[in-house]
Amino acid sequence: MPKFTFHHFLFINSVSAIFVFSNCVQGITDPTDVQALQVLYTSLNNAAQLTNWKNNVGDPCGESWRGVTCQGTAVVSIQLPGLGLDGTLGYLLSGFVSLKTLDLSGNNIHDTIPYQLPPNLTSVNFANNNLSGGLPYSIATMFNLNYVNLSRNVLSQNIVDIFTNLTSLATLDLSHNNFTGDLPNSISSLSNISTLHVQNNQLTGSLSALSGLSLTDLNIANNNFTGWIPRELLSLPTFIYDGNSFENGPAPPPPPYAPPPPARSNNNRSRSPPSRMPTGYDGQSSNTSNSKKLSIGATIGICVGSALLVFLGILVLVFCLRKGKKKKNARNTSVGSRPISVNTEMQEQRVKPTASMLDLRSSPSENSTFELQKDGSAKRVRSPITVTSYTVASLQTATNSFSQENIIGEGSFGRVYKAEFPNGKIMAIKKIDNAALSLPEEDNFVEAVSNMSRLRHPNVVLLAGYCVEYGQRLLVYEYIANGNLQDLLHFADDGNKSLTWNARVRVALGTARALEYLHEVCLPSVVHRNFKSANILLDEELNPHLSDCGLAALTPNTEREVSTQMVGSFGYSAPEFALSGVYTVKSDVYSFGVVMLELLTGRKPLDSSRVRSEQSLVRWATPQLHDIDLLAKMVDPTLNGMYPAKSLSRFADVIALCVQPEPEFRPPMSEVVQALVRLMQRASIANRRTSEDSGFIYRTPDHEAYEMTY
Repeated sequence: MPKFTFHHFLFINSVSAIFVFSNCVQGITDPTDVQALQVLYTSLNNAAQLTNWKNNVGDPCGESWRGVTCQGTAVVSIQLPGLGLDGTLGYLLSGFVSLKTLDLSGNNIHDTIPYQLPPNLTSVNFANNNLSGGLPYSIATMFNLNYVNLSRNVLSQNIVDIFTNLTSLATLDLSHNNFTGDLPNSISSLSNISTLHVQNNQLTGSLSALSGLSLTDLNIANNNFTGWIPRELLSLPTFIYDGNSFENGPAPPPPPYAPPPPARSNNNRSRSPPSRMPTGYDGQSSNTSNSKKLSIGATIGICVGSALLVFLGILVLVFCLRKGKKKKNARNTSVGSRPISVNTEMQEQRVKPTASMLDLRSSPSENSTFELQKDGSAKRVRSPITVTSYTVASLQTATNSFSQENIIGEGSFGRVYKAEFPNGKIMAIKKIDNAALSLPEEDNFVEAVSNMSRLRHPNVVLLAGYCVEYGQRLLVYEYIANGNLQDLLHFADDGNKSLTWNARVRVALGTARALEYLHEVCLPSVVHRNFKSANILLDEELNPHLSDCGLAALTPNTEREVSTQMVGSFGYSAPEFALSGVYTVKSDVYSFGVVMLELLTGRKPLDSSRVRSEQSLVRWATPQLHDIDLLAKMVDPTLNGMYPAKSLSRFADVIALCVQPEPEFRPPMSEVVQALVRLMQRASIANRRTSEDSGFIYRTPDHEAYEMTY
């Protein structure tokens, strides 16, 4: 037997240490992946099949959680097919930044597909579940996708245009759902697609987008496709197309009498009856005939050309005369806005009398008139400012030197102070932090102020003045006395006072009208970009007034935007903004839907104090909006059940439309206004208490319920 030496002892210990160390390294899962797995675990019901999974602590890679595969410390695959899992997909799938394969097929998962999926997936399989809604836009940025199977769910809506950059996608299965509309044009960009299954949907239109693809397996059966089947598709190895409304036979050939190319016309020596020839073509080869035709054609061309020249000369003369007249009128016009063109006059006829023709994002040159100087140069004349110009000294006096006691709010641009002027007038002063601006030049700031001051609507806070002095920039607004909606819903000191249901509907309708004015009356549209309950101010009668309208023109610097404005508005941000930074009027509509959810539930858009599945208001509430029993449980408990069920249901229907993840399916604000108007018109209260007239509910020990009918 060999002698056991000290060197053997050192060798064994070294090997053991290396083994233990390697196990420790492999067992330390990336914390982001751990959190994402825990959210998924808590979102899935009936998760007894998920052996070793934990919802609070754990090491997925080191503890071999069922279905989870790791490389190093990163989770690269989650495969849990056919386990009878219930519940939803949660809200943190985007946290799996290294995930390549995600297979949750053959379960009973419901709710919509999260709008942000793992960004680097190559394979996703959600087939045979109960998923609803539409396709998430985040698929458009998942460039590595090779396999997508969403078949046998209850997905609906149009198939959105998300395929332009998915050049690696080889298999796409959307069969056995409720998709509607035509195939999107971007599907023609799937250069590597070999298998496409869309059977058993409600798709319409033609198959022209598929004709150039490298398909080997195509199934479009049992839809509502029409037209002719492209010839290329008929030669595919597997092509199933029954159950549609195609024309009989293959696609027809091009029109039979297309004109031949000009270079070949003189070489065609056959003669056919003139009635069989396309217009302008003759097959004769006689040079005399051709020369005669050319001389006649030249004569006709000269006559027509001369007439056109005379006509154009007359038009130029008339245009010059009118232009001179317009310049003269423009110099004599002083209406507080840019000169009105013929096109602007036509636009004004289509809008309400109170509409302002303004562009809050345009440069000063676009909002100014020009005068021609004697030397031929053009001098810019800035549009007149229609609001009062204040001095810093006067605003310091009115705010007690901007004292701490006078602060009534703080936003992404700076603090807001209550100001009382010597004449007794009370105003609100927004003192803008210069670090928040991207308009360093005074002229640009004043031009933006001029545009904002022309916003006129009863539900929009009025900008009454401004101050640009000693490097300071301040905005003077009308003062709204009753605070903001956020404080009233979430931070009211008087626990026995709450907005009634009717008051909440009125607040929703008033703010909807404000957004309708900004989006559809102002030309071009004004996007708010920071719509939230904190920016809805309430007067003594609880009428809403939307603040910060037009401030998007003073675009914050990037760092400031990330640190304040976007963080403060995170719970209100639309999915497309989180994905691409693009913000449109439809993004405002989404934020409005979130505020309506606040009015309905009394909850904050994001609340970390609640259980994880209820922290995001939209994600928690959306699946319950169409279930009357669940909807009743969502209602703000301070209402004490005093609301009409039908009114509640219709209110929820509007919310569901506004918070759809795809912006194209959200309604314009004019439709939202009409829906809320109809809701208020149908509702009537049989027994109205005095407290109801004020818009508040005062809870008493017996708090008798009142009846609301239709």
